[in-house]
Amino acid sequence: MSDSNLTDTKTPIREEDISFYLRSHLNFFESHPDLLSELRLPHASGGAVSLVERQVSILRERNMEMRQRLSNLLDNARDNDRLFDKTKRLVLALLECNELGDLVDALYYSFDKEFGIHYTRLVLFSSKQLDCGAARQDSVFNAREHVGKRLKSPRAVSGGLDIREIQYLFDNDSPNIGSAALAVLIHGTPIGLLAIGNQDPKYYNSGMGTLFLSYIAEVLNRLLPKYL
Repeated sequence: MSDSNLTDTKTPIREEDISFYLRSHLNFFESHPDLLSELRLPHASGGAVSLVERQVSILRERNMEMRQRLSNLLDNARDNDRLFDKTKRLVLALLECNELGDLVDALYYSFDKEFGIHYTRLVLFSSKQLDCGAARQDSVFNAREHVGKRLKSPRAVSGGLDIREIQYLFDNDSPNIGSAALAVLIHGTPIGLLAIGNQDPKYYNSGMGTLFLSYIAEVLNRLLPKYL
């Protein structure tokens, strides 16, 4: 092909064609290594760098990003291990209790000392007088007047509790509650409420998971009926 044919071509080469060609021939620069040092690319910090330098920079950035992701995964794994260990200790402590008061003490102690929960409330529904330690005994009928809509759903909720509900659940501590989460304890019918509160208004919110609270509630659903 003559030079005139190259210069007189009717269809100019498009950037898309070049890009497609290079993607289809990934070893192109292996056959033309001299081009790598001649190609110059603009750089964010000013000036220009060679294609090789730019590729090395991109690989370095990707490596740092992957290392950060790996670090985050390891941190999450360690956090999950610690949460599992604390949860296991709590469940074993609850299983070893022979008295309702001891069970309540174990629950409150773990939530406070192990999990750092600001405020814990366990409300139990029973027609007989209970020796329930720090927990509060109430009738399900009275509870319906304050948290009736919560008793209709077995799902734990995080955030969204109104002032009246918080006042009922946390009594004297209610002015200090910024946000709260709640699980209804059920054994056929409602047998109680497990609520946790935090001083931070944004701590418990609708986007926060309730897996831990739901799990502890399920354990209590199986341990409490014999006392009530």
